[in-house]
Amino acid sequence: MVDAVIFDIGNVLIEWQPERHYDTLMPQAEREAMFAEVDLHGMNDLIDSGGPFRETIYDWAKRYPRWSRWIRLWHDDWIRMATPEIPHSVRLMKALQAKGVPVFSLTNFGIGSFDYATGFYPFLRDFDRAYVSGHMGVTKPAPKIYEMVEADSGLSGAQILFTDDRADNIATAHMRGWKTHLFEGPEGWARRLVAEGLLSETEAA
Repeated sequence: MVDAVIFDIGNVLIEWQPERHYDTLMPQAEREAMFAEVDLHGMNDLIDSGGPFRETIYDWAKRYPRWSRWIRLWHDDWIRMATPEIPHSVRLMKALQAKGVPVFSLTNFGIGSFDYATGFYPFLRDFDRAYVSGHMGVTKPAPKIYEMVEADSGLSGAQILFTDDRADNIATAHMRGWKTHLFEGPEGWARRLVAEGLLSETEAA
């Protein structure tokens, strides 16, 4: 029996496509050169592990003078990268809660960036429990973060249904016995929630 449903946030509830945003600002070839030279996703991992949002990005910008003004946009343009929300997924979250099903988040997200995002996406404040990697000091797919969720919630194994868009994050949860769903779009996730008996087809629409 599923006692809680856990949502990832990036590319599940909110689209997260930094490369796509940069392609609207600079030629694609130039963007590809920057991402090849600068490990921007590695930089973001530091933020997701608890590093300061603005300071981490601006420090990286200083290391790469050629790209510095573009790197700073990771902070200054951040909400334009983390957009738009995925409306059907948000509806599914709210439908589950309306049925009395606890809904948690488990997300790789920085402290400052998450606080910033809640101002634009109020539903991020509505989880029954929010597990944010920046506050936890560890990121998915490290087993420790899943252990921390279990210890805090008192739930484990098949009591939990977890969706995430990354196969490595799903794999670790699966190894712990969690029920899992690789998110490839809200329609498939809706079908899974119906199949689990958590929502009706009408509720999942």
